[in-house]
Amino acid sequence: MSEWPQGFTGDGSGRYGRGSGSAEPEGARAMPQVRRAAPGAGGPPPHHEPPLPPDLSPHGTIPRQQASQGYDDYDDGYNTGQVYGHGNGGPGGGDPYGPGGPGGPGPRPVRPKNWKRRITIGLVTLIVLLLAVGIGTYFWADSKLRREVDLSKVEDRPGGGKGTNYLIVGSDSREGMSDEDKKKLHTGSADGRRTDSMILLHVGDNGNTMVSLPRDSWVTIPAFTGSESGRRIPQSQNKLNASYSSEGPGLLVRTIEYNTGLKIDHYAEIGFDGFANLVDGVGGVDIDIPQDMKDKKSGNDLKKGKQTLNGQQALAFVRQRYGLAGGDLDRTKNQQKFLSALANKAASPSTVLNPFKLYPTMGAGLDNLVVDKDMSLWDVKDMFFAMKSVSGGDGKQMNMPVSNPGLATSKGSAVQWDMTKVKQLMGELKNDEKVTVSGN
Repeated sequence: MSEWPQGFTGDGSGRYGRGSGSAEPEGARAMPQVRRAAPGAGGPPPHHEPPLPPDLSPHGTIPRQQASQGYDDYDDGYNTGQVYGHGNGGPGGGDPYGPGGPGGPGPRPVRPKNWKRRITIGLVTLIVLLLAVGIGTYFWADSKLRREVDLSKVEDRPGGGKGTNYLIVGSDSREGMSDEDKKKLHTGSADGRRTDSMILLHVGDNGNTMVSLPRDSWVTIPAFTGSESGRRIPQSQNKLNASYSSEGPGLLVRTIEYNTGLKIDHYAEIGFDGFANLVDGVGGVDIDIPQDMKDKKSGNDLKKGKQTLNGQQALAFVRQRYGLAGGDLDRTKNQQKFLSALANKAASPSTVLNPFKLYPTMGAGLDNLVVDKDMSLWDVKDMFFAMKSVSGGDGKQMNMPVSNPGLATSKGSAVQWDMTKVKQLMGELKNDEKVTVSGN
């Protein structure tokens, strides 16, 4: 038999929480608070139920508003608002001040959107898309390279040095050109192939160096077995251009290596049409013309001063050799000057970051670029950026040192190298040292 606290009866009558036989669920029974007696007034009569305060709810609980105001004139024999059982705030049970209860807070606030997570997902998606585009572009561009030169077939090659050496050749190839194109570009219709320009580009830690090799340079063409013809070519003295005309890139590389002692690591060649298309692809090239230039054979007709050359004008500018004070040596200087400006434009952010310029430029340049079998797209990129750095002052542009620009030979007037300076220059390049030799 339970013992009830003072002031409560044990009969079966009365309100919930006092042994009521009501069907009300157990979880709904809450012990009421009783009013404290005033000092000296004494307590309620024994065996009588204390009067219910008028501000109590029908279930004998004090509303939260009044409870929070510190009504200490009620006896808290049990915890205020204590509910037996677990209760969930639902009908007939639970804490009336809990969520969903009559005196509790309103509905749970909606969780704010996770913007940090959304931003992260967006950035990851963007990076993945950029990677996909970049990888796709790389393989597309790499597939366009014409890897037609096999340097492994070149005989008796010198030992390698420090840095990387590129041989850049501009040929007079008219491959793929219509009669209208030949007339427009003033290329003529000569058979066979000849070199129109040859530049040795050394890329190293002590600055990059561009050395032009005049095509009329008088050199020793070493004995060579033709990779395509299979015929044995005996050693001879001739102009440098004759080695290319005879057996193409293979014998040209062999001849340069034989006369310089410098190993060529990579080969790159572009013809007339490809050169003009590349210039048009980048939107023209800005260049400062030192003097009025006019030449009927090349079609060049330019005024002195800064201007933007299109493909047709650029080709005429780099091909002109007549009417220049230094003849072929001035021509090679113009070629270096323009190639550096072209590389600067092709590798500039305005081209690289603009897909409407980048893809036409890459398409025009790579479709017409003949390279060696081991040259990767990254090597092509390094070559262009090296030429760009030279134009920006981080390197040197020069001609091969010459002792006699008008040497009389059995093949006509030729250019004789200054072999003392040539050996010094090639030694500095091979050891990747700062170039101290001056050219013409």
